[in-house]
Amino acid sequence: MKNILLLLTFIVGFSPLFSQTLFTYGNNAVDKEEFLRAYNKNKTTTDDKEKSLREYLDLYSKFKLKVKAAKDAKIDTLPQLSGDLQNFRSQIEETYMTNDDAMNTLIDEAFINSKKDLHVIHFFTAIDAKTSVADSSKAVKAMQKVFTELTGGKKDYESLAASASDNTVKIKTADIGYLTAFSVPYEYEKIIYALKTGEASKPYRSKNGLHIFKVIDERKGMGKWKIAQILFSVPPGDAAVNNKIVQQKADSIYLKLLAGASFEEMAKLYSDDKLTYTSGGNMPEFTTGKYEQPFEAAVFKLTKDGEISKPFFTQFGYHIVKRISVQPVQTTKADAGYMYEIKQKVLQDSRVNTAKDIFTKAVIKTVNYKKNAAVKDAVLFRYADSVAANPAVNGTKEFPVSNKVIYTSAKGNIKGAEWLSFIREYKTNPEIYKGESNAALLQKFITVKSLEYYKAHLEDYSAEFRNQMEEFREGNMLFEIMERKVWSSAVNDSAGLAKYYALHKNKYLWAASADVIIFNCSNKKSADLSLADVKEGKPWKKITEESNNTIQADSGRYELAQIALADGTPPAAGTITPIIVSPTDGTAGFIKILKLYPANEQRTFEEARGLVINDYQNVLEEKWIEELRRKYPVKTDEGVFKSLLK
Repeated sequence: MKNILLLLTFIVGFSPLFSQTLFTYGNNAVDKEEFLRAYNKNKTTTDDKEKSLREYLDLYSKFKLKVKAAKDAKIDTLPQLSGDLQNFRSQIEETYMTNDDAMNTLIDEAFINSKKDLHVIHFFTAIDAKTSVADSSKAVKAMQKVFTELTGGKKDYESLAASASDNTVKIKTADIGYLTAFSVPYEYEKIIYALKTGEASKPYRSKNGLHIFKVIDERKGMGKWKIAQILFSVPPGDAAVNNKIVQQKADSIYLKLLAGASFEEMAKLYSDDKLTYTSGGNMPEFTTGKYEQPFEAAVFKLTKDGEISKPFFTQFGYHIVKRISVQPVQTTKADAGYMYEIKQKVLQDSRVNTAKDIFTKAVIKTVNYKKNAAVKDAVLFRYADSVAANPAVNGTKEFPVSNKVIYTSAKGNIKGAEWLSFIREYKTNPEIYKGESNAALLQKFITVKSLEYYKAHLEDYSAEFRNQMEEFREGNMLFEIMERKVWSSAVNDSAGLAKYYALHKNKYLWAASADVIIFNCSNKKSADLSLADVKEGKPWKKITEESNNTIQADSGRYELAQIALADGTPPAAGTITPIIVSPTDGTAGFIKILKLYPANEQRTFEEARGLVINDYQNVLEEKWIEELRRKYPVKTDEGVFKSLLK
């Protein structure tokens, strides 16, 4: 929400001074800014800008006429549309409850961090609320000693941690491997990515203790990996004997894979990974820092898709891994999908609180609730304690402060009853109440009330939000009015459809076509089986009946252009198309041609029905548009239009 403090003034006070009306329809006007906003969302690359703008102006004026007709019919008051609009508001309003500049800074930071992986050594000693002041002081001195030794170049990390520890301070160290953006909590990531290779951080206090991070290596980000694994876990007992038995089993399966065995089938039969074996060993996509270092190190040695690792050992057992795909780390922001993904990660990460804190302070200043000096804090706190002690009491009726205005603003006033209601809900909820003072809760109360007001009046503060809501509202209205005036009218007008078909039969001729059977199968294996049955002459209906719902088939007539034949294969009765597998869900299908027809045969009304309905809808729409233009004449300001071409 850029320039949040000035935005409302700008919208309300200055926008009308600069808006230029591009066209009117009846007594309604559309300004240049609204038109360009819509045009820029939908424009395509063109060499003729004026033609493109003229065409879109025609489309947009028709759109506004239809929406006006919907308003006249009071479609915007329909309960269903009102409910849809409120649901949409609920879905998007949180997007506007943050600071854009701070969010963009966080997104840029995450993008930059994701471009490199850092190898980190971690030192930690525990300190909590129960730790005495003396022991806390010892821990600080011990960690400072570690920092000094690291800065001096000492690299025997285990002995360094041990020498700095004593009976009261225990310092642990660990090589946590390579990390990337979002691998660790943001408070740690920010420290780590501020370090150069070989540099150690000063001791950092978290709620659990003191930390030191040292970066010992840096590499280019490894990107996102998709792999499958076969895990052979080692059973408890004699480790040496069991390890050897499991290793031999892993080696034998590896040899089968090299000989051509299906990785998916081997995983289903032999993998001990209960989360992945049913899916052929497929693991969720991951980035650096998701798994332990030995596992990732072995995986990242695979150099091409389809490559299978030799069996390797980790604390979980022996693994055989197959590389499925790798999405390299992006080095520029050109990929909108990648940047959107980073934004979503930021929104779901604790780092988003940084932007929210900045936003909250701005909102409090914007709404600007002022304390009523006549109502003292001591009074508010006394009644707050009474409500907390007896939550069942109805504060609105029982306490004198309940009906008094305690905060004022140009946006509205707050009464004491709202404060007491807040106290009742907050202090009686042990999940959120952590013993804060009444003074702290009063500040929290004003924060909550300010944010509530801002959210309820987002249209006043954010032009982008207001426009998005209006676009959704008008889109819903358009759909409903088109359903009433065009789509359903055409479908239900049997006489009109028949008459239109009779007058335009020459439009509805078949191109070269064929009677076919279309097979849709749940996966490639089912498609292979059904194809084999078809080639053996098994009736297609019997194939579907015996498939346990894994195969569906239907017959119909289709134009040859709609049938995907193998390259160089001429269409003929009995021809079967290659199996096509969907890359999105793995479903598969093929087509068998039964009979060929030449081009230009007449379609019957039923065969042409879909085409006739579409054409008849266009006719009804054009007639309706002409009626609307007579009712609301459209007039374009050519001077303003010409300014669009500059």
